[in-house]
Amino acid sequence: MHVFQPIPVDDLELNPFETIGKDWALVSAGTKQKANTMTIAWGGIGVLWGKNVAFVFVRDSRYTKEFLDAGEFFSISFMGKEYKKALNYCGSHSGRNSDKVAEAGLTWNYKLSIPFIDEGNFVFLCHKLAAIRLTEETFLSPEIAKWYKDGNLHTMYIGEIIELMAR
Repeated sequence: MHVFQPIPVDDLELNPFETIGKDWALVSAGTKQKANTMTIAWGGIGVLWGKNVAFVFVRDSRYTKEFLDAGEFFSISFMGKEYKKALNYCGSHSGRNSDKVAEAGLTWNYKLSIPFIDEGNFVFLCHKLAAIRLTEETFLSPEIAKWYKDGNLHTMYIGEIIELMAR
């Protein structure tokens, strides 16, 4: 296991367009007994309701959604470029019937009983504040519908960043 140190949110140097949109990340939720992770390329960070927050988008069909819905916390693990193959694997395999974390060559770690990926360079631990299901009625631009031809919509999870850790 790696040693992670808390870092002040003010010290975070992150380009979300690069780090989330191009490099991707892993969102994880669950317990020490059972957890799941999945690759995300849609999300962001900012300030909402007077809190530092992160938000991620998870499709209805994803197994990880069950853990996000059931739990109070989630994590976002930001990986180095050397983990792109593992991120591809975690984005294309369910974890419902296998240990996809181990199969991807990754390892679970826990802080405050929140699961996260030990190989991450830095990790957000988040307290879930809201889960907002996107619906076709909320789309203001017709071009958004092209992302949902199969009806497999997203839920946006907003979490307060309660701890930021780096190894």
